Formats: sequence, C-alpha cells, structure tokens
Amino acid sequence: MLAIPEVLRRLGADPAAVLAELGLDPALFDSPDNRISQAARSRLLAHCAAWTGCPHFGLLVGRHAGLNSLGLVGLLAKYSPDVDTALRSVTRFLHLHSRGAGLELTVEGTRTVLTLCLPDFLAAEQLGDGGTAMLLNIMRDLCGRSWVPTEAFFAHRRPEDAEPYRRIFNAPLRFDAEQYGLAFATRWLGRPLPDVDPELRRLLQQQIDALEARHGDDFPAHVRSVLQSALVTGDASADRVAALFSMHSRTLHRHLTAFGTSFRALVDETRFEIARQLLEDSALEVRRIADMLGYADASAFTRAFRRWSGTTPARWHSQHLARRRRLR
Repeated sequence: MLAIPEVLRRLGADPAAVLAELGLDPALFDSPDNRISQAARSRLLAHCAAWTGCPHFGLLVGRHAGLNSLGLVGLLAKYSPDVDTALRSVTRFLHLHSRGAGLELTVEGTRTVLTLCLPDFLAAEQLGDGGTAMLLNIMRDLCGRSWVPTEAFFAHRRPEDAEPYRRIFNAPLRFDAEQYGLAFATRWLGRPLPDVDPELRRLLQQQIDALEARHGDDFPAHVRSVLQSALVTGDASADRVAALFSMHSRTLHRHLTAFGTSFRALVDETRFEIARQLLEDSALEVRRIADMLGYADASAFTRAFRRWSGTTPARWHSQHLARRRRLR
C-alpha cells in the first residue's frame, strides 16, 4: 500500500485530502512496518478509484509491489535455491505478511498457474488487479525483468479500456475468469536463483516459524484463503486442504473444532463469498458459477444461495447492478 500516495499524485489528486476523507494519516504510508487492516485497505482502494475516476487504480498500486514488499517472507523466497522453492515459500507463509490473503501454485504438466486468494470482496477488482500485478513483479524478481507470463487472468468483466493491462502484463489477457492470477511455462520452476544462502535461509525460516507460532489464532482465516482457490479448481476436499498445511485431515478437523468452527462451515462460507464476488463483478451465468462451486446443477446452487442470503442469485445480481447505477 506504500505506493498509494504516489499513484494519487500522478493522477492529479492531493493524497492528504483523499486520505483525510477516510480518517487516515498520510504518515501511515511513510514506513513498511506500519499496519493497515484488510477492511481499511479495501475501503481505501475503492475510495481512491472513485475519487480519481481511475477504474484500474489497484493495478497501478500493485505494479510497485514485489518480493521486497513481503518482508521476511520475501527474503525467504529471495534466498531460495530455485524458483519452485521460492514460490512455495511465498504461498505457504504469505498469510503472515497479509492476514487472510493467500496464493496457490498449481502445476498442470507443462503449464503452471499461480492464483491469488482474496481475503474479502469489498473492492475485489482493485485488490485482485493489484495482487496480480504484484505476482508479475514477484516472478520478474525471480526470473528476470524481461519475464512475461503466458496468460494473465482476472475475475471481473473486461474493462472498457484494457490498454493499461496490456501495457503492464505484455501477455494474453483473460477476463471473466474464475480467479486472479498468472499462467506460465512449468520449466521456469527449475530456474536456479543467484542469491542462494542456506544458512541465511535457515535463520529466516526460524524467524518465520516463531511468527507463525505467535499468530496461530488466525488458522480458520488461513483455511478460508486456501479454500478460495481450492473450490474453483475443483479440489476442496479436507484431505487436499490439510495436505497444503502439512497435516492429516483429522488434525485439520481437530484444529478447526478448537476454534469453534468446522471444515464444512468454512466451505459453505467461502462458497457464498465466491458466489457474491462472481455475481457482482463478472458476467458469468448462474449455471457456470454453480458448476465452478461444485453444485450438481443451477437449482442446487440457487437453493444454497437463498439459504445464505434470503434471495436468489438473479435477484442479488439485479440489486447489485441497481446500486452501481445509483452510485454513478
């Protein structure tokens, strides 16, 4: 988020005035050690996009982020032996830097996909665009500044002006996708990194393990972030999710019970979150969303959505469009 004041200035806005409307002190952006909640970050991005009239504001902010933005997690990745180890470190420990956020690395033969798991869905387009730009920079930090993906994808409608996306990613773009992320050739995972330092990496790992031990109270949020990606890739079984946390599914269930919730409840909550995002920000049909979320048909999805929200997916979509028109 440190780049927000600079992006505001480049767009002709006074950062102090824009931030004051949300009760934020510009000094908050003077140091990377300062903290901002996920809810405040979402509100801020939405406010800045509306204030500047720039629909891709989050994209401009995200292009300033990379491994150096991720603190200890970024350093652990930097001193890894290869790209695969580096990315798996980031996907495993990102939640320590950005609570509720997550990444998933999926190898599909000669194609690998790096997907972003959003923590909430206020300003989802801004968060998703910014996060995808950050992923691009992370890959360029690891593979060289000339690196380009084979595809960049976004879980929102194609914007009226896609030129900023083409300019930043220099790759085929896919909108109305199920997730935000990048695809690239699997061969990049084997690329050795120049700064490998086993002893420094061991010390960084110790610090990260200590951080994780202190922040274990966020475990259900970590599971939700993994489910964001697992549900739309069709493998959200308890065994699969538990394996991502290096534990048995029985241990996963036991941990969640200790926090007063269950795996089934988190799956249900996450399905509702994903459904809302897709209904609000994409042009996907209800039957396609139902299929993505693992329902037998659109009727089963509609029944579940009515149970969650008290209304149907079609009515939810119409109400959201009406709200957007009123805001304009």
